[in-house]
Amino acid sequence: MALRLPPARARNLALALGSLAMLTLAGCGATSKPTAATKVPLIVYAAEGYDANTVAAFQKATGIPTHLLDDSTGPLLAKIQAEINNPQWGLLWVDGDEAFAALDRQHYLVRGFEPRANWTAAALKVIPSDHSYVPTGFTAMPAVVYNASVVSQPPTSWAQLLQPQWRGAVGMNNPAISGPTYPFVAGMMQYLGGVSRGESYFSQLKANGLKVFDTNGVTLTALTQGQIKLALVQNSAGIGAAYQNPSLKVAYLAPVTLLPSVIGIDGKASHQEQVEAEEFVNFVFSPAGQHQRLIGDPHGDSLFWPVVKGYPQSPLVPSFSSVPYQVLNAYTWGPRESSIDQWFTANIVA
Repeated sequence: MALRLPPARARNLALALGSLAMLTLAGCGATSKPTAATKVPLIVYAAEGYDANTVAAFQKATGIPTHLLDDSTGPLLAKIQAEINNPQWGLLWVDGDEAFAALDRQHYLVRGFEPRANWTAAALKVIPSDHSYVPTGFTAMPAVVYNASVVSQPPTSWAQLLQPQWRGAVGMNNPAISGPTYPFVAGMMQYLGGVSRGESYFSQLKANGLKVFDTNGVTLTALTQGQIKLALVQNSAGIGAAYQNPSLKVAYLAPVTLLPSVIGIDGKASHQEQVEAEEFVNFVFSPAGQHQRLIGDPHGDSLFWPVVKGYPQSPLVPSFSSVPYQVLNAYTWGPRESSIDQWFTANIVA
């Protein structure tokens, strides 16, 4: 026998049951769409001159709490290796894709992600087939920077650097400290036909008085102070120095190695941090993100060639087609970085 309730009590019970059903459904779907309360800090390890203002603009635009650790590439990569069993980073943004290829081979990067971008032909040459990292711009390594009031006829080939006229006059960075310098060293090995031939070339440079400094800035200071006559540094650093000191000029020997700035996402980070990292990468390729990169370091890292069609570049940067570049095979040379850096330290720096 069915239980009959007075009409008023029946309406109240129906309302109560309806409210309970709505609360239950809302609770079941609460995790389907992240809210402000579910956001976690995005930890960015970066070595780009425009990283601080880009991170700040991203946080302001999205409300995602974003913490930046800015350092040189070498120390950042060492920190990541030290944290392999307990990674603290969510996103890595540095110059050179060799380190990313090595991390990808160790299955430490998120694969299969590609931002919304209309890539240039050169960018397509460096994007990995598994989409484990993303190029964000190009510079070249190295450019030859010289003082035109001291050097009237700069060298026109790599072989000329071994001639007596350049004895004790050439300086470069240490690849174990300066991340952009390893692609230069590996690029010479690729160009000359192998590791041993590259080692022979740098050994000859050392015998001819090569001087090795820590980073672009230190090498360029040695140039302006007259310790060297030719500085082999990242072209963006050279262009910026030449802008500030018109006596300095920038030349390119064939070939230089194309140096992409690259972003990779930690494959061991939480799902939410990975989602936020992907949002950060998309922001980098948005007009707002590109603007931040162009203004963040106008005489340094902002002097890059875009990897996306239709984006502007600094007027200080030469036409991309005018530079004789080669593309380094990151998956060949990435895993060799540690051993080659160790060889360079022991045999060229020491």
